Amino acid sequence: MKAKILVIDDDTSLRRVLEYNLQEDGYEVQTASSGEEGLYLFGQSQPDLVITDMNMPGMDGLMVLKSIKERSPETLVIMITAFGTVDVAVEAMKAGAYDYITKPFNREELKLTVRKALEFNGLAEENKRLKSELSDKADFRTIVGSSKEMEKIFEVIRKVADTEAAILITGESGTGKELVARSIHANSSRKDAPFVAINCAAIPRELLESELFGHVKGAFTGAIRDKTGKFQLADGGTLFLDEVGDLPVELQPKLLRALQEKEVEPVGGAKAQKLDVRVVSATNLDIDKAIAEGTFREDLYYRLSVIPIHLPPLRERRKDIPLLIRYFCSKHGSEKVTFAKDALETLVMYPWPGNVRELENTVERLLIMRNGDNISHDDLPDKLREGNAPGGALIKLPDEGYSLEQLEREVVVAALERKSWNQAAAARFLRIPRHTLIYRMEKYGIVLPGNNQR
Repeated sequence: MKAKILVIDDDTSLRRVLEYNLQEDGYEVQTASSGEEGLYLFGQSQPDLVITDMNMPGMDGLMVLKSIKERSPETLVIMITAFGTVDVAVEAMKAGAYDYITKPFNREELKLTVRKALEFNGLAEENKRLKSELSDKADFRTIVGSSKEMEKIFEVIRKVADTEAAILITGESGTGKELVARSIHANSSRKDAPFVAINCAAIPRELLESELFGHVKGAFTGAIRDKTGKFQLADGGTLFLDEVGDLPVELQPKLLRALQEKEVEPVGGAKAQKLDVRVVSATNLDIDKAIAEGTFREDLYYRLSVIPIHLPPLRERRKDIPLLIRYFCSKHGSEKVTFAKDALETLVMYPWPGNVRELENTVERLLIMRNGDNISHDDLPDKLREGNAPGGALIKLPDEGYSLEQLEREVVVAALERKSWNQAAAARFLRIPRHTLIYRMEKYGIVLPGNNQR
């Protein structure tokens, strides 16, 4: 089904060019020569996307935008302006515009902007459907876990979600830091405003400042038009700074100022913009070490981590693994699939250096490659079966290193769990005297369920 696009522009020649280029891409196009005519056609046809000039006699583009948003908030609007100032762009974005392009623009720029808008529209519809399935109260169904470690996380989210406090989420890669950030946003008063995410480690440092704060036309070579930064796009909502520990040192003072003054200054701009943004950050780095090495500012750390949340690795909450497996089976449309007891035990005992992300990838692979609806131990990948077989490697250590004491604690707990918390049996399994096991349990604060001292 063709997407319907309404073009509103008082310039006849530009209107025809827009109509031709969009029809060439397979869209159904209507045109209007004024804001008043455009609103009439909008009411008649309910297009998927509106492209309107900003500067028109009578009803200008901003008035058209506001009127469309009052009638149909979900309709996306792209603004065309020959006055590509940051102030005009930000005003349009605040009023609900999806994006803007400045004259003169080329055909490919137009087509790319339209294509992204329509793709976003499809995602927005899916997001709307998913939101309708969630209750108005705190809902953590995308964060799976019933372990005491995760219950503590849920409780923190409940307490801090509807505050303005900056939050720093720490934990290894793959533990679900962005899921927690999105849950905080979804359970806050900002839930109907934008959630904007940026990965500070994935963008070249020479482009990162522009991505965060925007830039004005001519600020540097290649800046052919104004660009709205992630801070501006998140105005009124939440900005998620993923991998913030990798933020270049030279950009950290500007981020600190943005957080302190609640304003940003685009690259090449002379005027700061006041913004209302709640910042949630995440990192898998050891920030204390980074501060000691001088690669991360201590004052920025304290500004970002008013509320710290640490996500434990999956190997420290093995109780959640069966729940996660069942969740991923359901997510991938395989609710009827079961796992043999020995296969499930192997999955639970594996250390999962890639955490929840690695577990999901493994489950998805098993679902695709399975021969039936019951997955056996033989169906598991070699690295899992060998890692839990006699004579095989018992553990897989992460590349960044690991605490020996933490490893010893995990081995003790795993042995106790395997032997149903029978101390004598666990001690024999570990080939140590029972009193040595008891000493290790006291040292690491390991308590038997129900205080069953056997």
